[in-house]
Amino acid sequence: MKKHNIMTHHYCAVFMAVLSAGLLAAVPAMAEPQDWGLWLQPPASSSAERIHDFHDMLFWIITAIVAFVTLLLIIVMVRFNAKANPTPSKVTHNVFLEVIWTVIPVVILIVIAVPSFKILYKNDRLETPEMTLKITGYQWYWGYEYPDQDGISFDARMVPNEEIDLAKGQKRLLSTDVPVVLPVETNISILVTANDVIHSWAVPPLGIKIDAVPGRVNETWFRINKPGIYYGQCSEICGKDHAFMPVEIWAVEKDVFAQWSALAKTDIENADIRTLTNLAKN
Repeated sequence: MKKHNIMTHHYCAVFMAVLSAGLLAAVPAMAEPQDWGLWLQPPASSSAERIHDFHDMLFWIITAIVAFVTLLLIIVMVRFNAKANPTPSKVTHNVFLEVIWTVIPVVILIVIAVPSFKILYKNDRLETPEMTLKITGYQWYWGYEYPDQDGISFDARMVPNEEIDLAKGQKRLLSTDVPVVLPVETNISILVTANDVIHSWAVPPLGIKIDAVPGRVNETWFRINKPGIYYGQCSEICGKDHAFMPVEIWAVEKDVFAQWSALAKTDIENADIRTLTNLAKN
């Protein structure tokens, strides 16, 4: 009987492992919103990886708390209802329990706070920037400047639905007429401001969401780990076309970025990153 139970537990464990692997494999590795998508978009930067790790830790802590409280509620309903316990206790204080339910939440908060402070510090502090990207929010598009690439600058507006070219891999409400091009494995300093009202430049795969405030320059940074096309949007209600301020970033190898920047210095409109890489076909 004992051997049978061991074998049963073994097969159950194997089944759950295969099921979990199948579910994970079914999640598309795309840096864009998916229909009926679950979980977070796959991280593409060191900043996003730290945020995802913290999210996963919090998920298990919250799950344990919910399970524990649910168990306590069930015990109370079963053991202390009027039928099972017609004569209730009149005890009003228990020093041991009061200490426990005070200390344990404090310990949980400390466990959460320590990695939280580390993430805030690491995601905010950039010691050695290798290039800078300045972003300006307008109603309702984004302006970009590359100070370290001889002042390359351009405006990026959403591609209208009727002009979407599926052959180029363009996405409805996400593609822009001129995408941002950035190199991978590079510490990139991000300067963000606005020209009119408050906007917010947000790219979930890169773990970035930073407000663009008129008259003020906010700063952050990221380091993109792998080539790809990453999308974001304005995340601060900024007027009637707030929903039509997408962000499209092409992260490419450093040599491809050098080729693009050389072309963009002379003619940004003809510096089509699609001719230099096949990311859109992947």
